Formats: sequence, structure tokens, C-alpha cells
Amino acid sequence: MPRGLASWQRRLTLEGLLASPLPRSYTHFVGRWLRTAAHTARQLAAFALITLGVLVTRRAQAPAVMRPLLAHHIAAAGLHLLPMTAVLAAALGWVVVGQTVALLSRVGAPEYVGTVMVLAVVRELGPLATALTVLLKVGVPTVIQLGTARANGEVEALEALGIDPVHFLVVPRVVGLMVAAVALSAYLILGALAAGYLVAFLQDVPLTPGDYARQIAGALTGMDFVLLGLKASGFGAIIALACCFEGLARPLTLQDVARASTAAVVAAVLGCLALDAAFIVVYLLL
Repeated sequence: MPRGLASWQRRLTLEGLLASPLPRSYTHFVGRWLRTAAHTARQLAAFALITLGVLVTRRAQAPAVMRPLLAHHIAAAGLHLLPMTAVLAAALGWVVVGQTVALLSRVGAPEYVGTVMVLAVVRELGPLATALTVLLKVGVPTVIQLGTARANGEVEALEALGIDPVHFLVVPRVVGLMVAAVALSAYLILGALAAGYLVAFLQDVPLTPGDYARQIAGALTGMDFVLLGLKASGFGAIIALACCFEGLARPLTLQDVARASTAAVVAAVLGCLALDAAFIVVYLLL
């Protein structure tokens, strides 16, 4: 057998694939991506510290201006998303909660309904689904708005007038998204649990509303409420910081706004997943 053909056949085997090194293009791509991710994470951490410092040091400055801004962002990220959150809660209840309750009843394990609902909906799916909704409906428009303002020189105009852009543009959005994420998470979880029981009721599952509510209440602990609030508010803060950072942190042209929006979505999703993984470790340790 020719030497070249034997080498080609060896590379087709699992041993050959494991033994042969990755092409340099792959390793360069992964290394470059990891370096970029680490650099972006450092920049986001620095931006978060700057925002926290401005929030603490200037919390009492210009209340007549900041309070309406804060109320506006809470309404934009919270009240305006209630209809979409209700639809998402109904879909989540139909797909996950109702089918899970029906399955547990068919296999003779209805006593685990509360535990499964708390693990699946309260701890994981509810906050994550809310975070994705806030990111798509509020986060992306935030990047476009701030990126366009930066490209048109409006941020520099604020600085020329003596107005801190972080205090005026970033702090209300961060606080507003944190408050809205907590409220929307609770709203989505309650709606999903109610819609899920309605689906189970339509399937003639022998589980009364009282038993359903008692099982869920029995599976919940006080720490679940605390961690839910911390996780949801953390998701809101990560989304707001990532979107504001990509819109304001560097000079942009109008052509760069689309790229900044994509970068903000990627950074926010990765940050939320990292925070969710950290909370999973906390749940396992409790």
C-alpha cells in the first residue's frame, strides 16, 4: 500500500484523529477567542466597578432628573413586557409544567410535582426565560440607542455640559433592569405554574388545586426566594452593563452599531450562563 494512502487511512481511524494535532487555524481561532473573551470580561468588570462607584457617590445628585429616568426604565423593561411575559408563561406552562405534571401522575409519582416544579421552573427556567426576553426586547434597543448617540456625538455633548454619562445614561438602566427582571421573573413563574396546572386539569390529572399548591409551597424554602431575587437581579445587571458597555465604551460610527449589538448579546448571554452556573453550585451546596 502506498505510504500516502496508509497515512490517510490512519487519520480516518479514531486513534489517528486523537493522535493528530489540531490544525493551527483551529488552535489560533480558539486562542484568539479566549483572549478576546478574557479581555472583554476584564473591561466589563471595570465598567461595572465604575458604574457602582458612580451609583454610590452620586446617589443623591439631581433627584428631580434621575427619579423620572429610573421610573421610565423600570416601566420600559417591566410594565411594557408584561404581555409578552404572559404569553411566554403560558407557553412554558403548556410545554414544561403541564406535561411534567401529567407524566408524574401517569407513572404514579404525583408527590414529586412540587419538587420538580421548584427545580425546573422556579430555580432555572423562570429566571433564564425572563433574562432572554429582557435582553431581546430591552437590551438590544439599548445598544442601538446608546451606540447611535455615541456615533452622533451626543455623549461628548453631555460631558461638555458637565453631565456624567455614566450617571445619566447607565445607572438608571442598570437599576431599572434589575428591578424589572425580579418582578418579571416572579410574574412569569406564577403564570407558568398556573398555566401548567390548567393543562394538567384538561388532561384529567387527578390532582386538586389545593394539593398542587401545597406541594409547591412545601418544596419552596426561604432561601429559594432569596436566591431567586439575587439571580434575577444579577441577570438584569449583566444585561444592562453589557449593553451599555458596548454602546458607550468605545468610539463608534453608525456602521459599527450592528456589530456592537451582536457583541452585547453574546457578552450578556455568556455572562448570564456563567452566573447561572455559579448559582447551580450554590444550590448544590445548600
